[in-house]
Amino acid sequence: MIGPSSDAAELIAHLETLRSEENVASMARFGIATGGALGISNPDIRAVARLAKKDHLRAMQLWRSDIREARLLALYTAEPKRLTTEEARHWADDFNSWEIVDCAADLFVEAGLEELISDFAADEREFIRRTAFAMIAGAAVHLKKEPDATFLAWLPLIEAYAGDPRNFVCKAVNWALRSIGKRNLACHAPALALAKFLAESPDKTARWIGKDAARELAGEKLLARLR
Repeated sequence: MIGPSSDAAELIAHLETLRSEENVASMARFGIATGGALGISNPDIRAVARLAKKDHLRAMQLWRSDIREARLLALYTAEPKRLTTEEARHWADDFNSWEIVDCAADLFVEAGLEELISDFAADEREFIRRTAFAMIAGAAVHLKKEPDATFLAWLPLIEAYAGDPRNFVCKAVNWALRSIGKRNLACHAPALALAKFLAESPDKTARWIGKDAARELAGEKLLARLR
């Protein structure tokens, strides 16, 4: 039986017993990288994480396995307060799939590593750039006590990279813009203004991001909730 005392090898052996080739095939249809994948659903990995509990050193060992599910387990069982910027950068070097990125982005925000956002955005690698905007989106939702100025200061970053046409980047930039706009009324107006500005862009990707975000941010239901 796995538990808090289980080491990385034991947890990986347990994950191997949950392998599903059928799920691996279906993952590919959702754009999930299947190299090193066992085909285990995220809820099932979270169930393993609840049994294994947090263990930062073990999470580092799990990450080094190159197995998709072991890396997700590493993200779920890492200790945010112990995660360093150096470790986050090291993990980011290995990012190769959007769902790993989005899970890691939540961890990085919980660890208070927002200082990495501008560096990640400036990185030309698709999944590291996605991390920056996934972090912004997550922070806009989870950092309830953070000053609005923090989020408004990220709007120029969104504008700067709105022209990146790569699928996993442009969707994250869009997500970040919408998330800031949905945070509260103070953030809504500047985010909607940027969305409308991008909607008029000569760049096709920026125009799509702007139109899509503006459509959601101008909705009556959202405005009623924010008021």
